Amino acid sequence: MASYDKAIESYKKAITTAASVAASVMLVRSVVNELVPYEVRDVLFSGFGYLRSQISSQHTIIIEENEGWSNNHVYDAVQTYLATRIDTNMQRLRVSNMDESENMIVSMEEGEEMTDRYDGTEFKWCLISRSASNDSGNNGGSQREFRSYEMSFNKKHKEKALKSYLPFIIATAKAIKDNERILKIYMNEYSDSWSPIDLHHPCTFDTIAMDQKLKESIIDDLSRFIKRKDYYKRIGKAWKRGYLLYGPPGTGKSSLIAAMANHLKFDIYDLELTEVNSNSDLRRLLIGMTNRAILVVEDIDCTIKLKQREIGDVHTKSNSTEEGKGEDRVTLSGLLNLIDGLWSTSGEERIIIFTTNYKERLDPALLRPGRMDMHIHMGYCTPEAFRILASNYHSIDYHVTYPEIEKLVKEVMVTPAEVAEALMRCDDSDAALHSLVELLKSKIKDTNEIKTENNGNKQVDENIDNKALEEKNYSPTDEST
Repeated sequence: MASYDKAIESYKKAITTAASVAASVMLVRSVVNELVPYEVRDVLFSGFGYLRSQISSQHTIIIEENEGWSNNHVYDAVQTYLATRIDTNMQRLRVSNMDESENMIVSMEEGEEMTDRYDGTEFKWCLISRSASNDSGNNGGSQREFRSYEMSFNKKHKEKALKSYLPFIIATAKAIKDNERILKIYMNEYSDSWSPIDLHHPCTFDTIAMDQKLKESIIDDLSRFIKRKDYYKRIGKAWKRGYLLYGPPGTGKSSLIAAMANHLKFDIYDLELTEVNSNSDLRRLLIGMTNRAILVVEDIDCTIKLKQREIGDVHTKSNSTEEGKGEDRVTLSGLLNLIDGLWSTSGEERIIIFTTNYKERLDPALLRPGRMDMHIHMGYCTPEAFRILASNYHSIDYHVTYPEIEKLVKEVMVTPAEVAEALMRCDDSDAALHSLVELLKSKIKDTNEIKTENNGNKQVDENIDNKALEEKNYSPTDEST
């Protein structure tokens, strides 16, 4: 009983001492605030803070959401990264959705803590929120919320935190955003500006119907290109790559462009040259593009009549209004400077794609290496392409009609678009494939009829030529004799 009374007495003394110390601290703080100028107080508090930091083994890095009126991109990167490390057992989580998609972002709530391990080191994260007034001394001012992440770690890992861990977070967050972001397709309007809309084209290299070896060569070329930033810098060339897609209509040129954009996660800039008034506007459009983008000029052989450089030099000036307007139009020289001149270095990691149905109509200056580095022929449907289309549209790998269809595909010129249209006409696989067989047979029949007609016309022409030759060689003197 005596020992119990002593414990109670000791507890009372401890409480009394703590209360006395707290009161003394409050009194000293009040006196300091009243008598000591705020400049001196700041120095004192800074000194205390420095002393405490030297004694403590922990360091803390504060990452504010905003720096002045600008967003802090490191904060955004940390938020994206930590969302992939969230422990679902945490008591309080924040869930958000920035668009109408089904993807939800799960993040930390204010005051919650979590631990992340990187290269054997523990880093503790905490989300802090505080409010401040925007009233500038006026009554009724609004409250502004300031949020920040605090990263705590042992001070011996400070160099790893700054030079390794944070750069790793930024790179990881960039990869996550590149993979999840919605691609854009831009069209040029008002001659020198871009207008974007969301790109939801579903085509990928898995679904596109083309020769497998050609497909793999394109993927390898793209993958090698995006990894060669230092290489392009070392050899003194702009970090860009040119592709020419050529072949008949309906062979998948536009689909291949969409597959390349989805594979690289690059936005598409669809350049309509007929809407560009001059070379100057063309340069402004180029400057307005972002990096990691695909510039596309479709049907370049028929969009505009590009004036040849050598012809332009000998043209005489005219007061004609039409000729005056022609001088302001986009020229071949201006286009070449866009893809391979000084202005081509205005951005990095860019793909330039020209498409045409008639490669032979293009000026040779557009086709040389360094401008169009890879020429890709988009041909008619092959048995391999047919199988891909059948798998895409009907989810089948084989059917009894396959041997006949593949034999017919080899004999007739049919585009992947025509095969796809036949397969889409019916949801029943049997009916769709038999319909395709009939289509291919009818195309072969039409082809044979055209050949027969041409041969007949050729024979008629030969008969006419022979008769004309006979009449030319006929002489009246021969007849009289």
